[in-house]
Amino acid sequence: MAPRGLRARRRGLRYIALPVSSTVMQESPFPRTRAPLRAFVGALALAACGLTAAQDRPQQLPALRLHAGIHNIDAEVARTPEQRAIGLMNRPALEPNAGMLFVFEQPGTQCFWMKNTLLPLSIAFVSDDGTIVGTADMQPRSLESHCSAQPVRYALEMNQGWFAKRGLKAGSRLSGPAFKP
Repeated sequence: MAPRGLRARRRGLRYIALPVSSTVMQESPFPRTRAPLRAFVGALALAACGLTAAQDRPQQLPALRLHAGIHNIDAEVARTPEQRAIGLMNRPALEPNAGMLFVFEQPGTQCFWMKNTLLPLSIAFVSDDGTIVGTADMQPRSLESHCSAQPVRYALEMNQGWFAKRGLKAGSRLSGPAFKP
């Protein structure tokens, strides 16, 4: 009779040799659960590949018009966790008055980094009524975190320097359909 590890290998199963007791390698008392488990693991792998593929190209999201005084902003809106995770990754350029508005379900300390983002960006952390509570400049491909100083539901990313060139800083106000008056 072959050792348990060899029987598993003959069936085409992969295993990792760890220094554990032999009782770990017992046959499953539920042999029919293996196929659904393999299907589930396969589906997870395909979903992960799909997310990776989605991250390799810029996403295109519905946009809305925001205003910063006399300045118009065409902001794509990232509402879901997946959309927010991809953000402005892999974009070679951004129009001068274009950006991305990140919308969160609850106010909280929101943090951003630029790992796969090719453009230098500025970010404004925005309260529910459209008041900017802080801004930060972010460098491309950086793992440095930029966090809001207080809980917010919104963050707006624009080309680096966009807020400063227009004199927008903490206390300035944005308006548009996303914000409560």
